[in-house]
Amino acid sequence: MQNEFRDFEHAGWERAATHYPDAFGGLTRQAVDPILDATDVGPGTRLLDVACGPGFLTAAAAARGADAIGLDFSSAMIAEARRSHPSMAFREGEAEALPFASGSFDAVVMNFGLLHLARPDVAIGEARRVLTTGGRYGFTIWAGPEEAVGFGIALKAIEKHGRSDVGLPEGPPFFRFSSAAECRRVLELTGFSDITVRTLPLTWVLRSPDDAFEALLRGGVRTAAVLRAQAPDVLERIRLAVLRGVERYARGDRFEVPMPAVLAAGRSLG
Repeated sequence: MQNEFRDFEHAGWERAATHYPDAFGGLTRQAVDPILDATDVGPGTRLLDVACGPGFLTAAAAARGADAIGLDFSSAMIAEARRSHPSMAFREGEAEALPFASGSFDAVVMNFGLLHLARPDVAIGEARRVLTTGGRYGFTIWAGPEEAVGFGIALKAIEKHGRSDVGLPEGPPFFRFSSAAECRRVLELTGFSDITVRTLPLTWVLRSPDDAFEALLRGGVRTAAVLRAQAPDVLERIRLAVLRGVERYARGDRFEVPMPAVLAAGRSLG
């Protein structure tokens, strides 16, 4: 079951890699500086960016003077990262089996990657393993759909006009780590101290109300798979419902949809 979910996510990111920067890049980049601050990244920091995607965070860490490397299990994402940041170090690898020796890094980060893993607890344990004693780990995850409005709009549209039981491989709950208590519990069990959990007030800025639907359809995995499984007429009704939902957030010539995220960080006990 876990392998099936991992393969599903991998295939999804191979397909979505070229769409992701335009679909979600402007949104997820907003969490980069907060997560680097939370993990004390600065000159000389040996940093591993797990599930690095197009390399936004890896490059930002390097700009701070860190010795940064990005890792992703998607070859298409690694190709995108190398194309955008040719001077940076990127490699393929699994978050749940990091290809590095224990104690190799001063900081390990994961920006919105945890929800795409079959075994997130194992990945957190791997992050702790490759950290030095006292090293910092941080991850971001979306807040629940009642707060992350873009997801809430899409889920309500699917519930009203379509169906979500489309035979996807079973994986961990999408919003499991949206709970601060769950973040703290898992980090403590995995061997972290000085744990902090806070909400980041991110905003999804869109040029058109239809951009949200296109981003969800092409730039992600689980929601995209649910959307693609709908009949064409149903999909059109979902699209129109998402469009109407986004239109409520018009601000002048653009649309500003609240998409808060949870940032959790801790220090390795070794």
